[in-house]
Amino acid sequence: KYPYLLKGLAIQRSNQVWSTDITYIPMAKGFVYLCAVIDWHSRKVLAHRVSISMEVTFCIETLNEAIEKYGRPEIFNTDQGSQFTSDAFIDVLKSNGIQISMDGKGRWVDNVMVERLWRSVKYEEVYLKAYSNVLDAKKQLNA
Repeated sequence: KYPYLLKGLAIQRSNQVWSTDITYIPMAKGFVYLCAVIDWHSRKVLAHRVSISMEVTFCIETLNEAIEKYGRPEIFNTDQGSQFTSDAFIDVLKSNGIQISMDGKGRWVDNVMVERLWRSVKYEEVYLKAYSNVLDAKKQLNA
């Protein structure tokens, strides 16, 4: 749908490139979804949300929070997940004048900054604790 704009791009400043993704977080029974927006230069998590569903609204809320707190990036990179290719999500990017970049299909390495974040979150937090319910997961992941 949109080209991958980051190949060979030197990341030299904050707000140059942001990216997002969703991962699942296991609990004692079931799981929740975690969406995060990360700045590729600072590697800072700009915003994150936990949800019991993968509806696009929680991804849009995460994006809007990051924009409200940090301004807007020049380029926003995502995978080709249905939330990120939805008209509602794309409209937020376009209305803010943000260039859209999308990973190649099956190319997790194109969004390596978020994949590294997921690895850290899971091995340094999630796998060390057994969240008992959604409220517990939200509380611990927001700590």
